[in-house]
Amino acid sequence: MIQLNNHNLGKLTDDVANPSYVAKPSYDRKTLTPGIVHIGVGGFHRAHQAMYLDALMNQGEALDWGIVGVGVMPDDKRMQQALAAQDYLYTLVVKHPDGQYEPRVIGSMVNYLFAPEETEAVIEQMADSAIRIVSLTVTEGGYNFHPVSGEFDLDNPQVRADLANPTQPSTSFGLVVEALALRRARGIAPFTVMSCDNIQGNGDVAKRMFGAYAQARDAELGAWLQAEVAFPNAMVDRITPVTSPNDIDELAQRFGVEDAWPVVCEPFTQWVLEDHFPLGCPAFDKVGVQVVEDVEPYELMKLRLLNASHQALTYFGYLAGYRYAHEVCQDSLFVDFLLGYMREEGTPTLAPVPGVDLESYRLTLIERFANPQIKDTLARLCAESSDRIPKWLVPVIRQQLAQGGEIKRSAAVVASWARYAEGVDEQGEPIEIVDRLKAPLTAIAAENRSRPTAFIENRELFGDLIDSPRFVEAYVETLSSLHERGARATLEGLVSSKGTL
Repeated sequence: MIQLNNHNLGKLTDDVANPSYVAKPSYDRKTLTPGIVHIGVGGFHRAHQAMYLDALMNQGEALDWGIVGVGVMPDDKRMQQALAAQDYLYTLVVKHPDGQYEPRVIGSMVNYLFAPEETEAVIEQMADSAIRIVSLTVTEGGYNFHPVSGEFDLDNPQVRADLANPTQPSTSFGLVVEALALRRARGIAPFTVMSCDNIQGNGDVAKRMFGAYAQARDAELGAWLQAEVAFPNAMVDRITPVTSPNDIDELAQRFGVEDAWPVVCEPFTQWVLEDHFPLGCPAFDKVGVQVVEDVEPYELMKLRLLNASHQALTYFGYLAGYRYAHEVCQDSLFVDFLLGYMREEGTPTLAPVPGVDLESYRLTLIERFANPQIKDTLARLCAESSDRIPKWLVPVIRQQLAQGGEIKRSAAVVASWARYAEGVDEQGEPIEIVDRLKAPLTAIAAENRSRPTAFIENRELFGDLIDSPRFVEAYVETLSSLHERGARATLEGLVSSKGTL
């Protein structure tokens, strides 16, 4: 067994024909210097941005763009400790549908700071002139904006605490803005803030949110941030399930590598990045990143087809008794429903996407979801629905209503979420709801049978959809069917030739 760290990299076999072969960095990690600070080091960042950078470093480039990870949440301490013990190395395992595993040690991270215990070190690292990009994967809910109005929430207790004591912040907003303020005071050009989260116009949203925080802290600082700091938009894509104990054991047994926190992912990966980096950017285009002038067409394609389709399969699938995404997408009934949503409701809201055949993209999504090696849990896809549905699916419903398009399947997805939020599946087993709004959502869902519109009367999440008779009718019809007939029979009605329940 080889414990993963710098010293033991040389013990990994160089024989690609060896069944225990694990690819490793071809560059000298001692020569790496930091150029990027990344906030929110989870599985996706390590399977995506850090992987692309490692690939570039393997070409002998970007050695001055090493990543310094930053954790801001209490649970990030475990990740920080695990990676520090491995010299910030970790194994990325690509799992192919045919059972082939492709392991690779990623070496692009050079440090990891835990902000609650190292606040000053985090701020000073970002204030260092060598740092030219601060990137983010803080989840859809990490941008602290109202799901309907889009306004920054200044009443958030952590935000209020940061504004009261801006030199000792705890939020990503406070940390980044304090570092920018120091750079401004020291005459150092501002770094670029690069969002890698699944939000439409993620760079634009980040600019509004960080700008609102800076404005509340100091009007002059806020105006400077809006004028001087770049926030490029990006579309990111790679299915990356939560690392399980079995993944750790499998890596050890199949490849002889002891890694406390490897990452597993699918073969597919995509990154479309707006070309807006005043202080420069690694040559990501050399490793497959699409660097473009306008990200929006790609971004909407992914959010409204892939991300919204995940929501379309997960609640129905869970209620029907499935627990993994690949199980759902190996069932022809669910596939028909998903393709119907994508073709009839999601796609009509999209502009043409340069270089992309949308029918091929839709079919590829089904193949990706059906990969049995990934074992992406429906529980993961069901989590934090209150951050996801309003951002990924509600815009489709609104646009389709405005242009007279089909909304029956989209309304059904909302109804399946409402039914799931009741907290009990069709076998009477409890459902563990994971959502920042768990308490109020489950309380409202408890009224589903007595008052079918209770869930969608929540204007904080759905805005004025309750005022649309067409949406309400489709939603109530599906919710009633879910209660009376169950998820499978409801889907059968939705995919029938008449499209009725």
